[in-house]
Amino acid sequence: MAARDGKHLGRAAAWLLAATALIAPAGVLAQSLTADGQTLPVYDVGDAFLSGAEEAPALAPTETPDGNQRFADGTEASHTPAVAGGSPSPTVRIAPSNSDQSDRGSPATLLADQVTLSADEKLTASGGVVIWYQGARLIASRVIYDNKTGGAVIEGPIHLTEPATRGTRNETIVIADSAQLQPNLQDGILRGARLVLAREMQLAARQMERSDNGRITTMQNVVASSCQVCASDPVPLWEIRARSITHDADKRQLHFDQPQLRAFGVPIASLPWLTAPDPTVDRMTGFLRPQFRTTSGLGFGIKLPYFITLGDHADLTVTPYVSASRTRTLELRYRQAFSNGAMEWNGALSRDDIEPGETRGYLFGAARFELPRGYQLGIQLQMATNRAYLLDYDVTDADRLWSGVTLDRVRRDRMLTARIGNYESLRDDEPDDITPSIVADALWQRRWTPDRIGGIAQLEWSLHAHRRSSGQDVLGRDMVRGSVAMGWRRSEVLPLGMVGAVETRLDADFYNINQDSNYEDWVARADPTFATELRWPFARHANGVTQIIEPVVQVIWSPERDDDDEVPNEDSYLIEFDEGNLYSLNRFPGWDARESGLRANIGMGWTRIDPAGWSIGLTAGRVLRSRTDSAFGDSGPLAGKSSDWLLSANYQGSNGLAIVNRALFDDSFSISRNELRMGWLKPGLQLSAGYLWLDSDESEERPENVSELTTTAGWQIRDGWWATAETRYDFAADRAQKAELGLEYRNECVTVEMAVKRRFSDSESLRADTSFDLGIRLGGFGRQDSARGTVARRACLR
Repeated sequence: MAARDGKHLGRAAAWLLAATALIAPAGVLAQSLTADGQTLPVYDVGDAFLSGAEEAPALAPTETPDGNQRFADGTEASHTPAVAGGSPSPTVRIAPSNSDQSDRGSPATLLADQVTLSADEKLTASGGVVIWYQGARLIASRVIYDNKTGGAVIEGPIHLTEPATRGTRNETIVIADSAQLQPNLQDGILRGARLVLAREMQLAARQMERSDNGRITTMQNVVASSCQVCASDPVPLWEIRARSITHDADKRQLHFDQPQLRAFGVPIASLPWLTAPDPTVDRMTGFLRPQFRTTSGLGFGIKLPYFITLGDHADLTVTPYVSASRTRTLELRYRQAFSNGAMEWNGALSRDDIEPGETRGYLFGAARFELPRGYQLGIQLQMATNRAYLLDYDVTDADRLWSGVTLDRVRRDRMLTARIGNYESLRDDEPDDITPSIVADALWQRRWTPDRIGGIAQLEWSLHAHRRSSGQDVLGRDMVRGSVAMGWRRSEVLPLGMVGAVETRLDADFYNINQDSNYEDWVARADPTFATELRWPFARHANGVTQIIEPVVQVIWSPERDDDDEVPNEDSYLIEFDEGNLYSLNRFPGWDARESGLRANIGMGWTRIDPAGWSIGLTAGRVLRSRTDSAFGDSGPLAGKSSDWLLSANYQGSNGLAIVNRALFDDSFSISRNELRMGWLKPGLQLSAGYLWLDSDESEERPENVSELTTTAGWQIRDGWWATAETRYDFAADRAQKAELGLEYRNECVTVEMAVKRRFSDSESLRADTSFDLGIRLGGFGRQDSARGTVARRACLR
């Protein structure tokens, strides 16, 4: 299925919900805008923090979990429906069967305490009557069946269900005081009846008539609500009263004649008619719930989305957005699923008072398809007038856009990935003419085990090219690189439990450099690398506790870099040094820069695993060199003959708490970098926090220290109440970058969402902005998505 919209309210239902907002206090008429379709990850990977699952503790993300995921180059991926890259979607079944076809023509089964047959061919069953017929089950106190007419008079209480649909969203329950049914036990007239759809929507009427084998149900003088109704307090939180309601089980629609919406028994709004989906609907043409939004930049506004189904695997959403005095916007979203993939396109055009006389807008699109032999084809388009527009209309906070084509194929022993596209920078400090715009990359890798020498061998080919639009010398540098790498590694268990390994690698690069007089036009270089490694793990088991200590020494040699082989460093400016690459042959993330000379990576790790379910680990180490490596410059944690000390600690508890801290410091214990990440995931609490400290470093174009705190939290205040908070605070600048507080209340029939957000960014092209959102969603209309936290349910006292 291409996409689903469980919040669909159907045609005129949007106006009823708009009326409900009138009961809110003045100044808070806004509704939370979802980020659906806005720069979400292409690859759908379950996130325990976002989903609320309790599979593992959640660590603080490097980016706030706002639904955006950046590529390594700082761009973001446009959203494609989850079906992309997966198995083909089954056809959407719009009309579920109302009876078991295998039971057609089969006789009825009757159970009762007493059964009598009169002379006029009337069968009377009484006392715990249960009848099974054509997939339907009828429970009643007394049934009188006329063999001549085939009709049945039934005395209640009556309970009519289809056991095969129990627990599914197609479940329908009919309860009545008395009934006169036709032979199929589906059609007829029921008095004092209640109809319960998917255990969510309840309709009560004095009389109900069913026809067309139970497909059409018509109720007169009806009260409909998804709220719990108690005998001691029969007034629900909200209800819809109507002269009549018709339910079409095939179309899964509810048609209201002269409906009146009431809250706490007080009439709020009336309409001549209303058509809405029943609780089983995923997708249906009609109005979606109105969305209200108030911001300091755009003022109070309203969105009225109209959802159009284009068959089973495509849909279009048209959303006009109008504010009181600031904007006139039209948003469009198109989604389509194919047998081998899916695509989604989002865009908008706006005229507002922020930039009078200017038409602004954006267009984001993404598609992903499965090709033969396991290949994956991706297409992405991202265009925007400017970054301010994306922030003003809450599209995304991305500051770089990428449009292009990707091709991937991953197997157990080989991998191919390639992409070519155009970069567009929205940052003020990155002029378009000196920033690489057209960039192409390709990478092919294969690993195998040689027959005679054993171990693991690897062969790699890569290609990179980029072009700047500027024609200036140096600033307009264009470059093409082709690289090939071959490597081999083998490890063996030595006497006394030691583990030894040898590794060798050869990297060769060929460069063509244009528009830069500082470098030769053609440069070829080759760098062999040899390494040996020795590990000596010690393990101890006592009283159920396991402790492991492992010292590691790794000696690496590669020839000193010749100045004649110098090439511009385009892809290895930012260098990480952590426990993940402490024992790496080369810590540069790209190809342009590479470690050289004789060096040793030394370190030690300690792990304690407790039988209570928690564990703690420590890793310490540093890099020693025979001489200074000029590739690292004069500053930074890896500069000089001795690197900074790396100390990393991690804790993972059985209660869902996880903490990781890594620090870099010199021999005088002066900390140059420190990162603390914490996550706590348990029922009723989701916490993710991170603190980052980086000292200034001119080689990484960081003239000032970085000291930043990022926190995202969600917690259950009480049943039905879920609170959220998010902030990013810059201690170096002594100001917050963003802050958000949210509160959500949810019971069985209504969801109320409130949020206040503040963006503190302020520059020549951006300004600070504050928004307040309020959203109200009634349950029972369309299939509802699961939410975080618990649901407050009304309890009836007997």
